[in-house]
Amino acid sequence: MTDDRPLNPALLPAGLRDLLPPEAETEATSVEAIMDAFAAHGYQRVKPPLLEFEESLLGAAGAAVADQTFRLMDPDSHHMMGVRADMTPQVARIATTRLSHAPRPLRLSYAGQCLRVRSAGLATERQVAQAGIELIGPDSPDADAEIAAVGAEALAAVGLTRVSFDLTLPPFVPTLLDEAGFTAEAGASLGRALDRKDAAAVTELGGSLAGTLTDLLLAAGPAERALAALEAAALPPGARALAKRLAATVAAIRARAPGLRLTIDPVEFRGFRYHTGVTLTVYAPGRHEELGRGGRYLCGDTEPATGLTLYPDAVLRAAPPRAPKPRVYVPVEADATRAAALRAEGYATVAGLEAVADPAAEARRLACTHVLIAGGLTALAAE
Repeated sequence: MTDDRPLNPALLPAGLRDLLPPEAETEATSVEAIMDAFAAHGYQRVKPPLLEFEESLLGAAGAAVADQTFRLMDPDSHHMMGVRADMTPQVARIATTRLSHAPRPLRLSYAGQCLRVRSAGLATERQVAQAGIELIGPDSPDADAEIAAVGAEALAAVGLTRVSFDLTLPPFVPTLLDEAGFTAEAGASLGRALDRKDAAAVTELGGSLAGTLTDLLLAAGPAERALAALEAAALPPGARALAKRLAATVAAIRARAPGLRLTIDPVEFRGFRYHTGVTLTVYAPGRHEELGRGGRYLCGDTEPATGLTLYPDAVLRAAPPRAPKPRVYVPVEADATRAAALRAEGYATVAGLEAVADPAAEARRLACTHVLIAGGLTALAAE
């Protein structure tokens, strides 16, 4: 026997929630608007499973999210399985296995739910919606620019036309420190100082790079200012090559989306550990949470790829409210043909299942905005 009281059926684990009307429908229609924008640029949709065997799910790029992955034993095969925490590694697996012989560039899109062991950053959710694209094959600034431009167009499809793409180069600082001869321990300490934006600590720990790193730290902001600082910096060959690639990517984005707001943080190296080049983080004005994240990586550890994952939950919090479909109560005696025509016009019809004395009152009870009566469609006054 136990004295524990039974859980309330409405109680859910931390970080999980029910999505109720009309928010659930709003999310679904918004995701489809995003996916339609992706499809219009030739990105073909794939649908990976929610669970995979641990070996494949956490191999290659998937190793970066291993600590966020729920694991369980498959009672059928007795192999360990994992619940996906991020869909990009799954799409990479599909590209390198089932679609390994598909023509390149390979453009794939996806949408689905992910589950994480713990919430990340400012978010409180552990179940995270994702909608994204992957461009597999080419390794060029134009490919990086396509990801940014298509992502911006998808966000515009849900009403977000004023967004900012923050560009970073995760390999830049490690390459610079390695070329300057920093030990792993000294590099880690300096990296933490850069991560905290601690200019005093960077000056203290930076050695011969202190002046360069401090200048680059303070150059974070609009893309042109940061690129000018990188151009002026004394950089060794490897770091210089990365800086030139970033400049070429910015130029390619400007050519495709001239009005897109771009910022750069030259010494920021946030991102998943599998990122190998230019990365993107998307923000909306006045909001601190990420709307999306992506960047360049190796698909299957060998093939160049880049992509962008949008987070529909955050996107909807930042986007203008989307009006739900107007709801029309259709009494049992109403013309079914007229009701069908209303659905074709974009209305949602709610059919009465029994005769009622006051159709307008019944319509209000069922949260309808209109009622179909003999005289035609009538809008209900707000109470």
